[in-house]
Amino acid sequence: MTSFPLHLLRHGEPEGAGRLLGHTDTAPLASGIAACVAQARELDLEVLIASDLTRAKHAGEAIAAMTDISLTIDPRWRELDFGQWDGLPPNAVDGAALSRFWDDPDGCAPPAGERWSDLVGRVARALADLAAAPTLVVTHAGAMRAALAVLCGFDSRQSWAIDLPYASLLSVRVWPGETRAAQIIGLRP
Repeated sequence: MTSFPLHLLRHGEPEGAGRLLGHTDTAPLASGIAACVAQARELDLEVLIASDLTRAKHAGEAIAAMTDISLTIDPRWRELDFGQWDGLPPNAVDGAALSRFWDDPDGCAPPAGERWSDLVGRVARALADLAAAPTLVVTHAGAMRAALAVLCGFDSRQSWAIDLPYASLLSVRVWPGETRAAQIIGLRP
């Protein structure tokens, strides 16, 4: 079975950094786009995908221009929907409710928001549709963690324990098949 490298790149710093930016569509800073382009510069790619949210899509467009690879936009790579908390700074959310969410993101989803298992499910569907070719996905920290849950079997605590700063690049080697398997091959903050 042939494996392929899958690179997951978190978008660069956006306007309003530090808020719960799930589906809130904020623009990226120019420095954030430049940081993403720098991370992608040395990658050998055949496929380029980005979330449809502006902060990821604009970085994907800049990488596409640099590599001359067509960009595919896929909304399944969006960040977790924080519902009523979306766009708020964490200190504007009830602390106990936020703690319950971080402890159990599936059982204590944000009001009118997305459960962790829903995010994992949509990322799993996006992963299942990937071609077995060197791929870069410009996405969000939550979607990257969901991919690790799918590919490596991490539970939510393990997934959320990984620090993924803006413009961090997580690379995994994926073995496609009925049950995908992967090995982490690098993390560049």
